[in-house]
Amino acid sequence: MEVSRIRALRGPNLWCRHTAIEAIVTCTDLEYSIGNLAGFEARLRARFPGLAVLTPDAEERPASLADALATTALHLQAAAGCPVTFSYTAQTIEPGTFQVVVQYSEEPVGKLAFELAQNLVRAALDDTPFDLADALYRLRDLDEDVRLGPSTGSIVHAAVARGIPYRRLTEGSMVQFGWGSKQRRIQAAETDRTSAVAESIAQDKDLTKSLLHAAGVPVPLGATVRNIEDAWRAVQAIDGPVVVKPRDGNQGKGVAVRLRTRAEIEKAFEVASAISRDVIIERYIPGHDFRLLVVGDQLVAAARRDPPQVTGDGVHTVRQLVEAVNADPRRGEGHATSLTKIRFDDIALTTLAKQNLNADSVPDAGARILLRNNANLSTGGTATDVTDDVHPEIAARAVAAAQMVGLDICGVDAVCETVIKPFEEQAGGIVEVNAAPGLRMHLQPSYGLGRAVGEAIVSTMFADGDDGRIPVVAVSGTNGKTTTVRLISHLIGRDGKRVGMTGTDGIYIEGQRIDTGDCSGPRSARNVLLHPDVDAAVFETARGGLLREGLAFDRCDVAVVTNIGMGDHLGLSYISTVEDLAVLKSVIVRNVAPRGMAVLNAADPMVARMADACPGNVTFFARDPSHPVMATHRAQGKRVVFVDGNDIVAVCRDQETRYAMSAIPLTRGGTIGFQVENAMAAIGAAWALNLPTDLIRQGLATFVNDAGTAPGRFNLFDYRGATVIADYGHNPDAILALAQAVEAMPATRRSVVISGAGDRRDEDIRRQTEILGDAFDAVILYQDQCQRGREDGEVLALLREGLAHAQRTKDVQEIHGEFLAIDTALAQVKAGELCLILVDQVDEALAHIAQRVNEAA
Repeated sequence: MEVSRIRALRGPNLWCRHTAIEAIVTCTDLEYSIGNLAGFEARLRARFPGLAVLTPDAEERPASLADALATTALHLQAAAGCPVTFSYTAQTIEPGTFQVVVQYSEEPVGKLAFELAQNLVRAALDDTPFDLADALYRLRDLDEDVRLGPSTGSIVHAAVARGIPYRRLTEGSMVQFGWGSKQRRIQAAETDRTSAVAESIAQDKDLTKSLLHAAGVPVPLGATVRNIEDAWRAVQAIDGPVVVKPRDGNQGKGVAVRLRTRAEIEKAFEVASAISRDVIIERYIPGHDFRLLVVGDQLVAAARRDPPQVTGDGVHTVRQLVEAVNADPRRGEGHATSLTKIRFDDIALTTLAKQNLNADSVPDAGARILLRNNANLSTGGTATDVTDDVHPEIAARAVAAAQMVGLDICGVDAVCETVIKPFEEQAGGIVEVNAAPGLRMHLQPSYGLGRAVGEAIVSTMFADGDDGRIPVVAVSGTNGKTTTVRLISHLIGRDGKRVGMTGTDGIYIEGQRIDTGDCSGPRSARNVLLHPDVDAAVFETARGGLLREGLAFDRCDVAVVTNIGMGDHLGLSYISTVEDLAVLKSVIVRNVAPRGMAVLNAADPMVARMADACPGNVTFFARDPSHPVMATHRAQGKRVVFVDGNDIVAVCRDQETRYAMSAIPLTRGGTIGFQVENAMAAIGAAWALNLPTDLIRQGLATFVNDAGTAPGRFNLFDYRGATVIADYGHNPDAILALAQAVEAMPATRRSVVISGAGDRRDEDIRRQTEILGDAFDAVILYQDQCQRGREDGEVLALLREGLAHAQRTKDVQEIHGEFLAIDTALAQVKAGELCLILVDQVDEALAHIAQRVNEAA
């Protein structure tokens, strides 16, 4: 068994809507059926008893070693606690070669599980040991390390429940919610509205106390000191038990409470001063430690925090009791679990000493033994929910404290005997406010109800009904994608929206290109969705990106499929037939939002069948309104777009809108058939987005299909009285459409300049010149810059073969080099003639043609 080309599919893809690992697995003849491998399945189950039944995903074949690998990789993750349920094994056209797909929840965990599954399968094959416990430990440990912590995770889960898309921006806790101009960002329990100034104030405990005192919020008196002598004088002035803490600190680090003696002060000062140059000495307020969580202008949760402690049983030592408590699976080392393990350190030993105990003491049964005086969860404390008990005046003081500091999410620490009564009735007060407060004590308290704090935070970021999404249009197909994308973008832009657009020649934001090259994949689309100045996005969605990573979005508002025809790039990445290509292109249709729209070419049978997979509605377009698919759809009262005379007509029930093709320059009065189809597709998409009819008309009338607006897409030039057309057509369907278009254009002689992409099939390269040989008088063949795996001259030979039975072409030339071929054609073309130049290096070739046109002007 050989495993190759492991990919991470990070969005909806050919196989499923889940994130998944995809790999190519090649099995020997013997491994094609695990039934041929005597004792293999029994050995595999002996090493992994929890493994599911090994069954193939296709009934006509036996379960192979690839099936065993997929099932094992999935169930290793499941056994480690990952929420995964999907795996799939598809046989390719190559004997014994499979595409194996396994869902993951965290990409590094999915990749590790796949690696461990290979080791496990090989161990079963070779009858060698496999440490299942260690494998599951590694998966759990990695999952805990890379997944979102409970605070951030709660916010993400709340957003997902509301249909708000999210994306992790770092390996840590920085997350983006929503897209484009509607995006918001968080880092843990801070939002993009959390002021850096407010955070600095909260970290400065002395300044915080001064501001709260000015606002009339009860706070403990105290002083800030820098040496032990000043600290001791402050203690004497307070004349009572004190709290020692660093002025700049968090999570209870360096805090010591209820101190009286100089020795206690000296030790606490040493710890606090190691964290902050300035140390605060303040009056100790007796009572319980409460955390009040304020979000916006509301108190949303409250918890009583108790210090870490154990209960004696008269048998075990303090150390043993702590070890027993720490064995609770809810307790971990960091913040990923609901509770933290109790620290058994110098502070714990000092606290024990105050109770006349040490680590080896055996407390009486029922005795309550404190391990710390402060009650932070990060030191092993517990939390009890008291949200429903908080007195309105205490809640109001907590909100006032958060607003005085300026925090939109704030953890307010209060000390008092009870939260049932106001502070003034019990000498209680607020001792700290905290930015980025931990949420786990409210989500999973040790006792009491968990609170929906994630939902509260999301509700302050997004108004009711707002899902943070901008309109997204995805366009796929064999031909016409780029022009359709640009026309749709133009129409949306007329509505005043700032449009982000991707295509084969770059990324555009509000018409400005910010990246070059082929940007028709998911990475470019994600970059557009990250951009804060984008109100709507239109994505050219090519096959390559879908295969590499899947979609950049979970769903789109509109999916447009222009055509499939004879296909393109067949034979690559196991997409071997037009049926395979249609399934791949239909990914955007299968991921239309429930209230969205698929705009489909009814005249293309492969595209028309995609309607069955669409979760939303469907608009069909075709030039012929009597086409059976069109007629049926229209009779059902659904949307259709077709040609009637010189108009493009959009109809739904008794509502009809006409767009005169004489007012759509792109179509040249309806004479360019493939541009008419592109216009119909764009009209269907604009209609789905509820753009006003007059605005659509204006957009169609003002769209200019030149080299600047749509480079390489039927760009026309006037060269010394001859018509020169530059186009990026590079497959038989595109060549046929171009040949039909130029037939409608008057010319005394027609010539064409063409090369072929080496990554196409031999028959596809030949077919291009077979079509051109019947439509053009002269053909100039050139070898382009990149032969894509072909030998020198191989593509030219195939192109010549396609011209062997040409009905019209009499003059054939061969040129090495694209620009030399262009210059040769322009030197030969005469006034009244037509020359079609099929460019390879689009931007450079168009610039070269434009230069020659300007020189001739």
